[in-house]
Order: sequence, then C-alpha cells, then structure tokens
Amino acid sequence: MNEVNFPKTNRGQETLDKILKAAEELFSSNGYYNTSITDITQNASIAPGTFYIYFKDKKSVFCYLVEELSKTLRTAIHRSTKCCKTRYELEYIGFKTFFDFVSEHRGLYKIVWESQFVDESLFKNYYQGLAKGYIKGIKEAQKNNEIKSELDPETIVYCLMGISNFIGLRWVIWKDTSVPEYVFEDMMKFIKEGTFTKQ
Repeated sequence: MNEVNFPKTNRGQETLDKILKAAEELFSSNGYYNTSITDITQNASIAPGTFYIYFKDKKSVFCYLVEELSKTLRTAIHRSTKCCKTRYELEYIGFKTFFDFVSEHRGLYKIVWESQFVDESLFKNYYQGLAKGYIKGIKEAQKNNEIKSELDPETIVYCLMGISNFIGLRWVIWKDTSVPEYVFEDMMKFIKEGTFTKQ
C-alpha cells in the first residue's frame, strides 16, 4: 500500500474522505498534470497544510486511489460470484459486476488509464494484481475441463481483461450508458465459443 497516514479519529477520517473525494473528482475531470494540491484542498474545503497530514505529495493520493480501486473491484467481484457453480457462470456474473462497477466509478476508471503516464509501474501493478488471482481461477477451470486446456491461462486472462476494458470504454465511458444487453450477450458468446469446452 502506498504511504498514507491513516486517521485515528472519526473527524480525521471525514477529512481524509474529503481529500479523496476531491482528488478523484479533479483527477478524473482535469487529469493528473492539470490538478494541483491547492486545487484539491480548495475543492475539499480544507487548509493546504491539512493535506500533508495524510499524504506526502500529489502522487501519493493518486497512487492510493488506483490501489483502492483495484482492491474494491476485486472485493465486489468476489462477493458477487462466490455462489457461482460453474466457471462460465462466474465469468458471466463477474463481467456484469465489472460493468456495474465501472458505471459507479467512472472517474476512477479514467484515473487508472491515466496512471500509465504518471507511473508505469503503478499501471502494471494494477493489471498484474487483477490478473494474478484470475489466472489461478482459469487454471482450476482447465483442470475441471471447463476451459480449453490447450490455451495458455495467462493469455486467456489478458484477452478477457482487454475485452472487458474496451467494452466498458466504448459504452460506459464514451457513451455514458449501460452496456446494451445484446452487446453483453454477444461478448459472452464470443468468450464461450473461443475459450470454454463444449459440455
């Protein structure tokens, strides 16, 4: 976890939340390089010095937002898929959850994409962190003969993440709408026929 001084009081937590909310709003609308600490503190209605109680610089709060997004997304997908009986059902519900998550966190989604220009290692860590557990699940599904065993699991995972990312960009981010049902079903048909075994 990036360096953050976590508060020990409710009042301190409220202040940290104000900083994070302001930073998310400004980074997503203006971009990292066009946002200053002064902008963040003014938007959060706090004194400039208060920012440094929690974060050492602008990059620290940016990194924290990216790291928290990864953690929150993985938690949301885990919760929504924990009762799934098959790998295909897990993928189906998992993608649904991802698109709902993107709709609710449009600003943070933009921040992740900008992170590649702020700190390439942060960008890599975000996707590698998501991929790590995903690969493990795909390998397990291959052992259970649910997914084609001749396909490399890491390749499958990055293909699936790429599909979800660009479907999300095309409709949720660029068009500011939910992913149409026909698009989602076509996407899942493409994934099922290309990745899953016939059972």
